[in-house]
Amino acid sequence: MLWASGIRSIRMRGDGAVCSYRPIVDYIDAQFENYLQEELKIRRSLFDYHDTRIHVCLYFITPTGHSLKSLDLVTMKKLDSKVNIIPIIAKADTISKSELHKFKIKIMGELVSNGVQIYQFPTDDEAVAEINAVMNAHLPFAVVGSTEEVKVGNKLVRARQYPWGVVQVENENHCDFVKLREMLIRVNMEDLREQTHSRHYELYRRCKLEEMGFQDSDGDSQPFSLQETYEAKRKEFLSELQRKEEEMRQMFVNKVKETELELKEKERELHEKFEHLKRVHQEEKRKVEGKRRELEEETNAFHRRRAALEALRPQALHTALQQPLRKDKDKNRSDIGAHQSGMSLSNSKVMMTKASVEPLNCSSWWPAMQCCGCLVRDATWREGFL
Repeated sequence: MLWASGIRSIRMRGDGAVCSYRPIVDYIDAQFENYLQEELKIRRSLFDYHDTRIHVCLYFITPTGHSLKSLDLVTMKKLDSKVNIIPIIAKADTISKSELHKFKIKIMGELVSNGVQIYQFPTDDEAVAEINAVMNAHLPFAVVGSTEEVKVGNKLVRARQYPWGVVQVENENHCDFVKLREMLIRVNMEDLREQTHSRHYELYRRCKLEEMGFQDSDGDSQPFSLQETYEAKRKEFLSELQRKEEEMRQMFVNKVKETELELKEKERELHEKFEHLKRVHQEEKRKVEGKRRELEEETNAFHRRRAALEALRPQALHTALQQPLRKDKDKNRSDIGAHQSGMSLSNSKVMMTKASVEPLNCSSWWPAMQCCGCLVRDATWREGFL
């Protein structure tokens, strides 16, 4: 938990969180940067500037009863040069008094062995030296929190109630909440602000100015020259600019080459597709030409047959006109033949009648029968006669 003019609560998740302290460090640096930019202005107004720098970090530790997590050690090591750290054991009612005492000793030993610098209450002021020395011996503070009020005796107190008893938040025999409140708000608030400004902020400010090219001049060294610093930073920025321009130019050239290769590949694919379509078109064209020639041959043959039919039409018409005349002539001839046959038959009957009456001579009968046989073969009523 970070404290400035307000309170900021930041949680870290588990041992496997990589760089989980980074948001905390970035937030603290951002507040320092805002104050530094206000100081670097030509017209400063720090008297009414709303100071948002972080003055204390209350680092809550999980009450495992064994040792600190590696993530806690890494995080506090990254923060000890940027903010005042006060370690606090959270949920202190979950472990016994003896375990809590051993856990405090274990935590302080691990912090010292790992080089983590936590905030120590100042003992140089005689007015608060004694109480601060006592409170330094109680670090890290073990606290219990609660939002509920429980009636204990004749008054309501903030506490946590369990089936076996009540843990009072503001009872020094139960937890160190009162000690923490006294040290932060009533005794050492101004010292926390002074430590933030004179130690942590000045360290950040010095690093930023050195990055900008400003350095403190010693007695043996040459006096500080702003012009030389400006020229040096200008050369540095120009060289950096040229380097970035060269990188961008090289990236542009690479992009152009990649684009050219892609365009050439697409052009090759389009050319192959064009050649394929061209071959298909030529093949279809040959097929169409063959079909067209066949159609022309069939058309020419049709026209020849039609011309031949046109040439035969007058002759056929003449033949058709002559056919009824021939039929009439044949009919007339048939009628005449039939009439003659009838007459011959009548004569034959007469002769046969006469023959039945009186026999004919062989010399006159045979020619008559031959004549009657010819007439019978040519007559239309031959069947009835036979």
